[in-house]
Amino acid sequence: MESLNVIANFFKQGGLFLYPIALVWVVGLGIAIERFIYLHKVGGGNKAFWFDLQPLLEGGRFREAHQIATQSETALAQVMRYGLSRIPHSRRRDDVEKAMEESLIEVIPRLEQRTHYLATMANIGMLMGLLGTVIGLIHAFAAVAQSNPAEKASLLAASISVAMNNTALGLIVAITLLLSHMYLETKTTELTDSLEVATVKVMNALYEQQLAQQAAAPAPVAGTRA
Repeated sequence: MESLNVIANFFKQGGLFLYPIALVWVVGLGIAIERFIYLHKVGGGNKAFWFDLQPLLEGGRFREAHQIATQSETALAQVMRYGLSRIPHSRRRDDVEKAMEESLIEVIPRLEQRTHYLATMANIGMLMGLLGTVIGLIHAFAAVAQSNPAEKASLLAASISVAMNNTALGLIVAITLLLSHMYLETKTTELTDSLEVATVKVMNALYEQQLAQQAAAPAPVAGTRA
């Protein structure tokens, strides 16, 4: 209850500019939380899917791998579906690789979606805080110039309180949203790298399977002379 009173007094003493700054903060935190949940869900789904897929790839069972990829909705499964669907029709390395690269172009933007807004909102919140600070100081000097000597101290203190509260909230918004942006960018990069590593492992498994088939193929019988 006491903390609520502190927050209420903070906004009461901070002036009207605190409310749009707080709105920017709430929207930014909403985006950060949504992205946090989404990226962790994608990461967990990819790990579970790869746990099932890896033994099939190592065994060269690409048809079964494609079947479980079609049954999964994870980001990694979408990339794998593009590549594995090309193997029965064309075992050329370039065809399979290009198919998975095409899928990555579709998947990666969904991982990065809305994250860049956090940096923009952090800058907006900080600038709005500075604007509220400047306006508070302008009101402070205007109040001192026009008030009675007995009231100058109280008016100056109230106006400076408005300015400092705007600065404080603007910095809080900027710091929290920039930290959220940094974390989400790092998480997105990790997921992107894991998708690219998975595509490389698929290509290596396909190449090893081709080598095994070539080694198992019977050697051509040399012709005999008449």
